[in-house]
Amino acid sequence: MRREEKNAIIDSLAERFKEYSHFYLTDTAQLNAADTSDLRRKCFENDIKLVVVKNTLLKIALEQSTGNFEELYPVLKGTTSIMFAQTGNRPAKLIKEFRKKHDKPVLKGAYVQESVYLGDKMLDALISIKTKQEVIGDIILLLQSPAKNVISALQSGGNKLHGVLETLSKK
Repeated sequence: MRREEKNAIIDSLAERFKEYSHFYLTDTAQLNAADTSDLRRKCFENDIKLVVVKNTLLKIALEQSTGNFEELYPVLKGTTSIMFAQTGNRPAKLIKEFRKKHDKPVLKGAYVQESVYLGDKMLDALISIKTKQEVIGDIILLLQSPAKNVISALQSGGNKLHGVLETLSKK
């Protein structure tokens, strides 16, 4: 591979790191062609970009990016595939679902919501991460609950008072 080709790959990766706020480093080695094609199809359906890249080029691209990715450097061994996503937990859910039928991909590390997760044991923790929209929705529900209780109490009290007044007026 010529220097120009390497620089183009590094620049492309650096742009993807700017474009996508979350990425997963996985090991997809030893998947046969049919399984790899199936994984790529599932990634496409879930709006995840899957890229296989050389570790040295990936490390250079990470070094050129604005984030602090030094904790991920030790996992850059063997075959590395990168899953880029806009939603932090979507690749973890895809990996978990895909591994019901296959042994791979194995999670090497992930950068999600400005945090680094290392090792395959972190997969369940990554699945449970909520998106920004989910957290905002939970906060809105929590804020609405007390107001709904007050309104409900006022309405039920009004109905009781109305019933008492109506009974008194009939007597």
